[in-house]
Amino acid sequence: MLKVGELASRSGLTVRTLHHYDSIGLLTPSARSDAGYRLYNRNDIARLHQIQALRRFGMALADIAAFLDSPDASPAAIIGRQIAALDRQIADAAILRTQLAQMQQQLQRGEEPELSAWLNTLELMNMHDKYFTKEEQQRMPILNRGAEWSARAAELRQMVESGIAPVSPAAQALAARWMTALQQDTGNDPALAARLDVMWSNEQAVREHSGITPEMRQFLTLANVESKLALYAKHMRPEEMDVMRRHFRTRSGEWTGLIAEVRAQMEADPSPATPAAKALASRWLELLTDMIGKEPGARERFRTALESEPELQTGRMMTEEMLDYLRQAA
Repeated sequence: MLKVGELASRSGLTVRTLHHYDSIGLLTPSARSDAGYRLYNRNDIARLHQIQALRRFGMALADIAAFLDSPDASPAAIIGRQIAALDRQIADAAILRTQLAQMQQQLQRGEEPELSAWLNTLELMNMHDKYFTKEEQQRMPILNRGAEWSARAAELRQMVESGIAPVSPAAQALAARWMTALQQDTGNDPALAARLDVMWSNEQAVREHSGITPEMRQFLTLANVESKLALYAKHMRPEEMDVMRRHFRTRSGEWTGLIAEVRAQMEADPSPATPAAKALASRWLELLTDMIGKEPGARERFRTALESEPELQTGRMMTEEMLDYLRQAA
């Protein structure tokens, strides 16, 4: 059996994280030593493997405990999902390998590869390193524009060029599929999503390689916003919808950065009583007020919309765990 410090060292996690898992009943050690130290056996470590795998798939801690008690939570099933994710990474790496092999054959024949071939390989090799670690790149197929993302980009381009309006059902359905795929590819991590957005905005080579033009991106954003607003309108008052529409036009981009900071602070210190947590809660309340206004009952109606409309959860990175943390901090 391993003590908590030994398990933290071997697993790459912190002692604080393991203590937190114990405090919320997610991973309770099977025994304690005479001195009171937590002791973890093989079954505990197998459960920790499942917890960490599900975290990488973007599942919130609050949902993991319930999932592990469900029939779908067998270790074999979870490992199967990990293998599928690795298969996607291998397929994406094969794209770069194929391009390098073609260049090698050209050079061996005494031919000089085209300038574009050298540039494309350099971009694939180095561009992402400016924004993501190697580990992050390995679990983000969108960076290598695999077959699935190429197909999505082609479908989006065709829709934009055909003149379909962002408010159309077809456009909103496409936007929902994009947000779901993006959420999966980034592990529902707002920090990764924010860096992905910065990279796309800053690097022309990334935009060209992705096949996504500014017009396509704007179309996707509008379609996503309009689909969300239509769902909120079922529950919010007309004057509150005016406030929300203005917020989405002017400040919606602030949410991703704030959510990333909240997640980072929770991982550094899960206590909502710290000054840093209270400062984040203050920013959250200010941004929330800007989004839904100050009308009596607006927050209750907003919460009802979120609970009643499952589609509002698509692409939403603010988890219930984060909300509980912010409410306690506030």
